[in-house]
Amino acid sequence: MKFTRLLCGLMVSWLHSPAAAAPPAGFTPLFNGRDLTGWHISQINHHGNTTGWTVENGVLVGTQDRPGNGGILLTDRKFRDFEIYIEIKPDFGCDGGLFLRSNERGQAYQVMLDYLEGGSVGGIYGEGLKDVKGDRAPNWRQYWKADDWNALLVRIQGEVPRIQVWLNGHQLVDWQDTENHLPGGATEGMIGLQVHGGKRWVEGGKHRFRVVAVRELGK
Repeated sequence: MKFTRLLCGLMVSWLHSPAAAAPPAGFTPLFNGRDLTGWHISQINHHGNTTGWTVENGVLVGTQDRPGNGGILLTDRKFRDFEIYIEIKPDFGCDGGLFLRSNERGQAYQVMLDYLEGGSVGGIYGEGLKDVKGDRAPNWRQYWKADDWNALLVRIQGEVPRIQVWLNGHQLVDWQDTENHLPGGATEGMIGLQVHGGKRWVEGGKHRFRVVAVRELGK
């Protein structure tokens, strides 16, 4: 917890650094800045199987490859208890998410990256899960920087997950589920990035990630 508080205190100044396309100390990059090594596109997710995942000038970019066809990009590895740090810059009108402990179908605990009217950034949702009440993080806009890079730090821990979310160093969510709602009571899974399918995506819109990095807990 001491490390997490220190990290959150540094997040705002970190983002203002011109060389901020690197993870904080203690975190291991999941995105190498060059290609999609270590990731794969789910072919069975109900949002679609978009091939619109590219790397542009060191930034991981996701988009619908045709109107309505979204999908998820998943890590090849699975993770249990961890912190994940991402720097994001989405276009307004795009609905996405950060998936935690996901299976190949995309059933997961989701940190919402719904940057559109009535959306939520940093809230918790059960993607494909039943009876997850979640948390919409109603104060996220107070700390959000429009048309700029924003840092999210997320921690998930426990067989019955506790999920905490910080945006630009400010805690948005400290949420405890009532039970493990993952299929089969799974306690580990992949990390995923989502491009929402259907019409919750502005034509030509993009989600951008310049850092995706993880710190495993309890190891």
